[in-house]
Amino acid sequence: MFLCCCSCASKAAVKENNLFVYLTGGSKFFLLPPADIEKTMDMAQRILAEYEGRDYFFNAWVKADEAGIEMILLNELGVNMGELSYQKELISFSSAIFPKSLKPEYIIADFQLCFYNIPALNHALENCGLSLEYTGNRRRILQGKTVIIEIEKNRNAVKLVNHLRGYTYTLEGNFE
Repeated sequence: MFLCCCSCASKAAVKENNLFVYLTGGSKFFLLPPADIEKTMDMAQRILAEYEGRDYFFNAWVKADEAGIEMILLNELGVNMGELSYQKELISFSSAIFPKSLKPEYIIADFQLCFYNIPALNHALENCGLSLEYTGNRRRILQGKTVIIEIEKNRNAVKLVNHLRGYTYTLEGNFE
């Protein structure tokens, strides 16, 4: 879904025990099961991403529920740029457009930080030495007292700022 500027080209399915990302150099965040989603979605999203001083714009169709996450990434003309699938034990991403440098697990992790339920996120973050602060529509992931990720949600947009990795993206859609 997100961060087209850092996505990967093609990745075969991976076993569940390998589904993790490093939110910081030493914080191994294991992806949560699909059942931990806050609420299901089946919707179009417009994605505006900023990375290394460059702006990226694209669209996605996102279907996410207790069974998994399916994303189709589209350019501004509606041409398919890639497809991402995450289920309980498997993740796959295929694209001829995006670089191979980033694992699709990072896209799913960012999605989960935005849209998965607070108790599950809190537990997973504590297990990797991080903490979660949340108030209403705002989430902050901290390492000690340092904010590494901020997420602000409202009914029409979700904005994620990763201070540690230096990227921002805004998802526009109907998030009610």
